[in-house]
Amino acid sequence: MVTARSLDIPFGRPMLGEEERAAVLEVLASPQLVHGPQAATFERQFADFIGTDAHATSVSSCTAGLHLAYMHLGIGPGDEVIIPALTHVATAHAVEITGARPVFVDCDETGNIDVNAISPAITSLTRAICIVHYPGMPVDMVEIMRIAQAHGLKVIEDCALALGAYLDGTHCGLFGDVSSFSFYPAKHITTGEGGMVISRHAETSASIANIKAFGYDRGLTERSTPGVYDIVRLGLNYRMSEISAAIGIEQLKKASSFAARRSENMARLRSNLADLPLDLLPDGDSRKVHANYCLIARLDAQSGISRNELLRGLKAQGIGGSVYYPVPLPLSGYYKRRYGATSDEFLNAQSLAYESLALPVGPHLGMKDMDAIAEVLHDQLTKG
Repeated sequence: MVTARSLDIPFGRPMLGEEERAAVLEVLASPQLVHGPQAATFERQFADFIGTDAHATSVSSCTAGLHLAYMHLGIGPGDEVIIPALTHVATAHAVEITGARPVFVDCDETGNIDVNAISPAITSLTRAICIVHYPGMPVDMVEIMRIAQAHGLKVIEDCALALGAYLDGTHCGLFGDVSSFSFYPAKHITTGEGGMVISRHAETSASIANIKAFGYDRGLTERSTPGVYDIVRLGLNYRMSEISAAIGIEQLKKASSFAARRSENMARLRSNLADLPLDLLPDGDSRKVHANYCLIARLDAQSGISRNELLRGLKAQGIGGSVYYPVPLPLSGYYKRRYGATSDEFLNAQSLAYESLALPVGPHLGMKDMDAIAEVLHDQLTKG
């Protein structure tokens, strides 16, 4: 048995080395800390990583990227956007802040949006569907795009946890009209804070690049005149700094090795937990390559312990479990008051929110850590 607090297994930890430190120092020694060559390089290299059809725009966060996507699409008051009930609050906030209404749809047993529930949620006010790959498990985007095209809707992909996720050989984020990735410290790669907007359409990328920088346009003035520009649209300051971009360039070089470690850890932990009363996600669909962000484990009726008890037990042993996500958004305080959802709705989302936990498989961990997590879970779930 593992002794109490003998472990150091955090849920996530940024994997930063001397390469990132040197890159940051190089930027600090330069005269340009924003909208410079590092961001441009990171954008090109990230686009190449995602796929040959990708155009990339660096932003200050994944949430900023989603907000920019809706601004580009002209979505605002009077419009509706269909989103999954089980997701991070940023997915809904990015819609809400435009003045549009998020329309929540329940998930299926995988945690992803229930594709069969989308069409019944479409109204004359629906403008778009936002898809979240939960967490890093590809949604059936072929069917999503069929529904969207049949109703003349735009598709936004929230790819916050989906770096390295593929469906039928295509990277997630390249199916819809526009997508947003996250580089928060616990994600697949990090820039400290930051994100990247991806589109297959060059004009979409150019538009979002303009909106993220106040709506400036120097093309209507003499480019040779310093400080002279026009403002052609409403915009924001959602730019990524040169420091963050420099870190991202180095992180991207390690993305494949990070992904390989995640895959190894995921396989080991799934194998170690196979005999426990847990329903383990992601699924085994051969069309999909999962991003392996974490292992979702849902307790079944035979477990004899609550999810929260299990999380506390893991914490007591030094293991950083988490929850994705602790409450379905339509039942959270703000959105319940706003739109009046009731406890008899979104039952699949409630099941995952209240009965599942997320286990770490990040590249900061190895096989011994996966074995230790499994040992503690066996102790917790078989005691007595």
